[in-house]
Amino acid sequence: MNAPLPIQHLLLALAVVAVWGSNFIVIKLALAELPPLAFAALRFLFAALPAAFLLPRPRVPWRSLAAYGVFLGVGQFALMYLALTRFISPGLASLVAQMQIFFTIALAMGLLRERVERLQWIALAIGASGIGVIAAHTDGDTTPLGLVLTLGAALGWASANIVAKRAAPPDMLAFVVWASAFAVPPLLALSLGFEGWPAIRSGLAGASVGAWGAVLFQSWANMLFGYSAWGWLLARHPVALISPLSLLVPVIGMSGSALLLAEPLPVWKLIAAALVLGGLAINVMGPRIRAALA
Repeated sequence: MNAPLPIQHLLLALAVVAVWGSNFIVIKLALAELPPLAFAALRFLFAALPAAFLLPRPRVPWRSLAAYGVFLGVGQFALMYLALTRFISPGLASLVAQMQIFFTIALAMGLLRERVERLQWIALAIGASGIGVIAAHTDGDTTPLGLVLTLGAALGWASANIVAKRAAPPDMLAFVVWASAFAVPPLLALSLGFEGWPAIRSGLAGASVGAWGAVLFQSWANMLFGYSAWGWLLARHPVALISPLSLLVPVIGMSGSALLLAEPLPVWKLIAAALVLGGLAINVMGPRIRAALA
């Protein structure tokens, strides 16, 4: 039986979860002032610099750094930022993004030949039914396009997970920092191509202190602190003890969006959340459930 987490480690894990859960609200507020693709480019620029001058390059192939940066930057955050402009609410985005766990399993099964157990298929079916509830209730607040973009972002996140698993970097923080540099050029090119320099210049010139604070929150709190602290915890405790705490991310995202942004929480959203979180809980804690039954 796993020993309980020391209180200091539990508080650290809850701090990471709080940062990740509130991240969607921060993004939504900053998007009122910054173009989404330019915002994403800034996020990765400040994640890479100046930290890349302080941390040695991780001993992994350059192609792994490039693939991780592109999947995370363009595949996840570019799509997520575009979705949050006006196509999906922050609370639902925080929930739908957790489908990355199931996408990661599917990619691992296809690319890494990992075996998927029956309990994981059940968990996937339950989680997918929650996404079905959301799809059946799209409206002005959450559109079909927003749902597709957010699912695409979850797939980009899952692809980055597979790259990291294959690379097995000895220092996850250095890996994230150096990979972030590869996300900047494609994001900047997409921003120039689709948003245009006048929109970028106007957004940068008119950005408030709060908007720049959101950029730094994304770069330093969400990426550098979040990834390094979570990796530090996983290196010291069993995965089964740490991973379930990530289920609090959409709980914080949805409740925070309701309190701070007045996002409504009708019954169907609560049902969708219960299904998605139920599926995630079964997937994450399945081995414990099976062992207890045995």
